[in-house]
Amino acid sequence: MMKEPQQRISINAVKMWRLSNIIMYFVSLLLLGVFLFLQHYYGWPNWIKLAIYAVIIISTISSAFEIFCIPIYKQRTWRYEIERHYIQLKHGGFIFKNHLIIPIVKVQYVNTSQGPLLKKYGLSTVKIGTMAYVHEIPAVSKEKATELREYIAFLSGINERTNNERT
Repeated sequence: MMKEPQQRISINAVKMWRLSNIIMYFVSLLLLGVFLFLQHYYGWPNWIKLAIYAVIIISTISSAFEIFCIPIYKQRTWRYEIERHYIQLKHGGFIFKNHLIIPIVKVQYVNTSQGPLLKKYGLSTVKIGTMAYVHEIPAVSKEKATELREYIAFLSGINERTNNERT
């Protein structure tokens, strides 16, 4: 019987996701402001202005939820576990939940990546490549991500395959 994954992603993921959502919300408001200006400047029909205001109201309500609730929920529900024969990733929302088991023998590559926001909070994403898909463990500390990358590479024999290909 397989045990449930216990490893959590970093608590700093909440701050990073919040900042990311704030940036996205700001950009969308800026874009909607441009449309409002264009509607006024070119005298587009009035229904367009009403539609833009409706989108602004809806996006304001949804962004409040996206900024304050979703990041906390994602951080609390995201779990992973690296075992000798498999990798478990478990995450999900209110409606859809994902519990993925990746056999170690199917792992073709593993790497870490870090964008500007992840870097600001000292986080990295671990990407695990299989033949069909790239799976991610988001927002773990940079040190933990390096440790996970090396451990998964060791378990999957990537280091051995690379060394054998060179000789």
